[in-house]
Amino acid sequence: MVAAACGAVLAALTALPAHAHPARPAAPHWELKDTGVTARLRGLAAVDRDTAWVAGTQGVVLRTADGGETWRDVSPPGAAGLQFRDVEAFDARRAVVLAIGEGDASRVYRTEDGGTTWTESFRNTDPRAFYDCMTFFDRRHGLAVSDPVDGRFRILSTGDGGRTWKVLPDAGMPPAQEGEAGFAASGQCLVAAGSRDVWLATGGAARARVLHSSDRGMTWRAADVPVPAADPARGVFALAFRDRAHGLAVGGDYRPDQPSPQAAATTTDGGRTWRPAAGPPPAYRSGVAWLPHSRTAALAVGPAGADLTTDAGRTWRTLDTGSYDTVDCTPDFGCWAAGEQGRVARLES
Repeated sequence: MVAAACGAVLAALTALPAHAHPARPAAPHWELKDTGVTARLRGLAAVDRDTAWVAGTQGVVLRTADGGETWRDVSPPGAAGLQFRDVEAFDARRAVVLAIGEGDASRVYRTEDGGTTWTESFRNTDPRAFYDCMTFFDRRHGLAVSDPVDGRFRILSTGDGGRTWKVLPDAGMPPAQEGEAGFAASGQCLVAAGSRDVWLATGGAARARVLHSSDRGMTWRAADVPVPAADPARGVFALAFRDRAHGLAVGGDYRPDQPSPQAAATTTDGGRTWRPAAGPPPAYRSGVAWLPHSRTAALAVGPAGADLTTDAGRTWRTLDTGSYDTVDCTPDFGCWAAGEQGRVARLES
């Protein structure tokens, strides 16, 4: 039943002509869900079509278990001054959220009861560190990344589902470029695929790069990515890998008055080399996700709209002009997007 539904939606998406309007009933479109908040929701973890977590400014964390019809405010107590930029959920009850910022503003909280109670499991004590994103390989093993400290990106590791964290040695991390950093725009600057592979997206320096580790963050190899760079506002903002080899990178220049040509790239060798999209999105994009049960279809989102690729990232066409910062999809075709002013939507056909 689920497979049939997924197939129908995917068929409709891949058949969508470039001039189709998302409001037409025959075309898949984003259906807005009323969250009741005005926070900017850059953190998103989709569990399935019914269950999703979002996190954002003002220390807000929300959870739905009915497809977005209702949302429960499960924000950690005393977190109103924090900016949550990433949430990773294992199911409807267990999730980990990351707050960003300099010094002790960077924190990690964990819940095991759907957000009824939270435990602060990490608080940064180094004023030079600024954590941007996190990812999990499985329910136990995960990483978080900070902007460079002493000239190298700092990696935080957990082996118990986010209950405890430790800083990994940086001997296997290549030196950072001058001005290089990660972008805490969508919770997708650090992503994993499989049990050991992880990729880190960077920007703000002379060249945009993606760093890859095949040993859970102990050693890394850097590769240049052909997206806009050479400015603090430019680089790779989000990554998505459907397996160890095939990945997508999106980004550009986040300033609304600046163009973002060639703001997408693809890899077929695990991030060793990257090729620019022949037909990239028309503007800066901060989030990207592969569609489930497809080797060629994916969605990208940003403040100026959402785009679809049906050829594994070589070309993109606009699906919607709504503002979103991040996107996530689940095996039962629960594709969700979130962004400014409490915006959350689910893809409907």
